[in-house]
Amino acid sequence: LDARSVEIQVKTAEANLAAYRQQLSETHNALAFLIGTALPSNLPAGRGLEQAIVADLRSGVPSDLLERRPDILEAEHQLRAANANIGAARAAFFPRVTLTGGAGTASKSLGDLFQSGSSAWAFSPQISVPIFDGGYNKANLEVAEVRKQIGIAQYEKAIQTGFREVSDGLAARSGLNGQVAAYEGLVAAQQKRFDLADARYQQGVDSYFQVLDAHQDLYAARQILIRLRLARLTNAVGLYKALGGGW
Repeated sequence: LDARSVEIQVKTAEANLAAYRQQLSETHNALAFLIGTALPSNLPAGRGLEQAIVADLRSGVPSDLLERRPDILEAEHQLRAANANIGAARAAFFPRVTLTGGAGTASKSLGDLFQSGSSAWAFSPQISVPIFDGGYNKANLEVAEVRKQIGIAQYEKAIQTGFREVSDGLAARSGLNGQVAAYEGLVAAQQKRFDLADARYQQGVDSYFQVLDAHQDLYAARQILIRLRLARLTNAVGLYKALGGGW
């Protein structure tokens, strides 16, 4: 029975190794396509996922950064084409809040933009000056007014989308940080268990099956930790985009 169990573990590991080699090959091909040439043979080895690759998100990030988002800029250009006062539109529809609190988590002011217990937008526009200037003749007035309303709706939607993506990204970031910390502790515990099982085997107390069983659990925990670290990096890239290109 022990021999059969070990054989199953070996075959499972071989299947996983083949799958990871396939993913590595596909990633190399994708990278070569992206840069438009074959990868150099002397390409330096990549850094581990536990190392800092992007700058950590600081506290006190202002919402002004979202003004750089392409979708918001596009909506502003459409408003400008409809003879809008962009400064007035921003003052009315763009919330001026701090996005991050301590340790780069979502701030209370960001959370207050959404209704408690739901994802509904709770920000009320503050229109103190006219957003659109005059200049239309009577023949074009009705069409122009419709276009203005459409432009405002698109602008407001782009702003809501930007703040929602940041809010979701920060929530995911907080959860992933907690999961990574938990699995780092689990990997450390599994490493100790493996070391103990190996020591007991060397002393003739246990069979080698206990060593393999401990090693398999350590291997599984490391795999999950790697996936979580990758998810955290992917989340950082998503936040980088959501904030209009960094922080």
